[in-house]
Amino acid sequence: MNHSRFYSLKNKWVLITGASSGFGAATAQAFAAAGAKLLLGARRMDRLKKVAAEAKRAGAADAVFHKLDVSQTASVNNFILWAKTKLKSQPLQVLVNNAGGAHGLDSVAAGKDADWETMLQTNVLGLLRVTRAALPLLPRDAGASIINIGSIAGRAAYAGASAYCAAKASELQITRVLRHELFGTGIRVGTIDPGLAETEFSIVRFKGDKQKAADVYAGMNPLTAEDIAETIVWVASRPPHVNIDEILIKPTDQVEMGKVFRRTKL
Repeated sequence: MNHSRFYSLKNKWVLITGASSGFGAATAQAFAAAGAKLLLGARRMDRLKKVAAEAKRAGAADAVFHKLDVSQTASVNNFILWAKTKLKSQPLQVLVNNAGGAHGLDSVAAGKDADWETMLQTNVLGLLRVTRAALPLLPRDAGASIINIGSIAGRAAYAGASAYCAAKASELQITRVLRHELFGTGIRVGTIDPGLAETEFSIVRFKGDKQKAADVYAGMNPLTAEDIAETIVWVASRPPHVNIDEILIKPTDQVEMGKVFRRTKL
């Protein structure tokens, strides 16, 4: 059988959650450069407006945005209703479940309900809600993709990250379950699990403490949001018969959780 070695994303609709910053914003720019059309969702509308404008300048065939809080079912459903008005008769070709993040680095003994609930609502239930709502929009046997953003934390535990590790382990298992449930539909499902990547992630985790956030990456070369965005676009642009199940991607300076090579100067 003669398979094409590349799947064109030009003029294809791509939905990205958590698109206002970090991996989500970078992924919007990467898909824009491929000529895709973008449905962007996040809570920060001012940021989304900027990301959409930058995507259009980067070559997006279209880039529209709407408020989305994945922790609220009503918000997810409203977002998908809005998305349908933009798609019109066209299918959704790629769903990128990116919304999530870590909150706090407390031990179980010192953990806070608000932090735990936020992490589980966004990383786990948000992923389920958005996927459930978006699934009817994805075409069968046409190279559609669901790409979930996980973490090395879903594969290896570390102190202070009980709820986050649990949430990302859940993301990994949900991805694997979807592979079973969508078997035979032609819809591709995969997870991209980054190691240390310097975005707003640590600033959010440490509740705005920029020094603590900077210390996480001190003396080493972390991944960037662009590294992950390029990987996501590569996964989505494989030939339709190719499914990239799981990618664990780490900086060269990181072997595993807690084992990071740090230089005195970079």
